[in-house]
Amino acid sequence: MIHLKSEREIKKMRRAGLAVWQAHQIARRMVAPGITTVEIDKAIEDYFEKLGGEPLFKNYPHHNSGKPKFPAVTCMSVNDEVVHGIPSTRPLKEGDILSLDTGVRINGWCGDAAVTYPVGKIDPEVQQLLDVTEATLNMAYELMHTKSKWSQIAREMAEYVSDHGYSTVECFVGHGIGRQMHEDPQVPNFLGRALRGSGDFRIEPGLVIAVEPMVNMGTKRVKLLKDYWTQVTADGRPSAHFEHTIAVTDSGPRRLTVAPEDSESSLIDELLLA
Repeated sequence: MIHLKSEREIKKMRRAGLAVWQAHQIARRMVAPGITTVEIDKAIEDYFEKLGGEPLFKNYPHHNSGKPKFPAVTCMSVNDEVVHGIPSTRPLKEGDILSLDTGVRINGWCGDAAVTYPVGKIDPEVQQLLDVTEATLNMAYELMHTKSKWSQIAREMAEYVSDHGYSTVECFVGHGIGRQMHEDPQVPNFLGRALRGSGDFRIEPGLVIAVEPMVNMGTKRVKLLKDYWTQVTADGRPSAHFEHTIAVTDSGPRRLTVAPEDSESSLIDELLLA
């Protein structure tokens, strides 16, 4: 069941969204050849701790699922790693790409966002993969202003990816978000069976979703590594991942995990934003 949020609740979610945005600014300054993903994860964990925020990823899942709990506050997926990569002591090197996904709960409300960062100078073909994936996310946001159903948006997202010669990962999707990181609805980045049936949903005020296209340079197929978390492309080619938490308000869609506006000066101080 989809829980629509009030304007007041969406304002509370903006605080968590800004904290996630700031976590990505910390990462953006650190990503470079020679740095380890463990170091970046520690810096973000320290920031969330200063805020009194609750990292969403660490020790996930919180129930007994039979698999090891996720050990970090960020997912760090390098090159052919699609999602759920575990931070490591392996230094990043020139030409790598790093998909960093993180989320936090502040005062009971969640924010979640992902960015794929180039490490130094990267291959132009890989840069195009990043550009197309980010453009797919931006296109979804723009289409939320004019489309009435998610299926209409998902179809255009997948067509845009395919038109550039890439493939959309289909075994992982976006999600509703609010007091919990994962709420209804599921938010596919492609027009599958679910969106042709009862899984489709309306773009209406109060809807808050995490939209997160994952795009592979080659096959859409992925496989799980022995750590029980890291998903890699089946053909070893690069993958990119971008995500925003997006709320639909009475005045239109709004990204909650982007830079602060001038009118948010009080939040800038409160959340130690720089």
